[in-house]
Amino acid sequence: MSAIRKFHMPDGVKCQIEGPVIRISGPKGQLERTIRHPQLSITCEGSEVVVATGSARKRNVAMVGTVEAHVKNMCAGVSKGFEYHMKVVYSHFPIQLKLQGEKLEINNFLGEKKARYARIEPGVVAKVGADEVVLNGINKEAVGNTAANIEHATRIRNRDPRVFQDGIYITRRG
Repeated sequence: MSAIRKFHMPDGVKCQIEGPVIRISGPKGQLERTIRHPQLSITCEGSEVVVATGSARKRNVAMVGTVEAHVKNMCAGVSKGFEYHMKVVYSHFPIQLKLQGEKLEINNFLGEKKARYARIEPGVVAKVGADEVVLNGINKEAVGNTAANIEHATRIRNRDPRVFQDGIYITRRG
């Protein structure tokens, strides 16, 4: 029992495979990912990507679906892009946000004097509004990691989270 997964790429998206490196390019840009797995074969036939394994082992069959999901996310990223909306929530002290290069500075969080910082991953564009942060990018992993960095920077420690619900939280993904 071997596993084969085929899927059709969207219009305007091109795939190029050189050894373990997969390059997907489209109207929004180009993404590159190295996928090394000895039991998998990844081929690009026209506008169709084929991920296959000759092994019947459960781990290898599962890896076929994982690689397919990664390539589909890359195709979606270079054709449409990814956008995360985050809401700034505070009830005690107004949170002030400032972009500083590849860091987001979070001031006055719970009345703290020291600023907190969240790293913005390369390739992600952050826009700060009055009470909203919007993250855009073509790499789903980078956009998601940036949102996680921001949520983690405003994690509440040593207080009751039912009372102190301040923070920056993901409200919408698209």
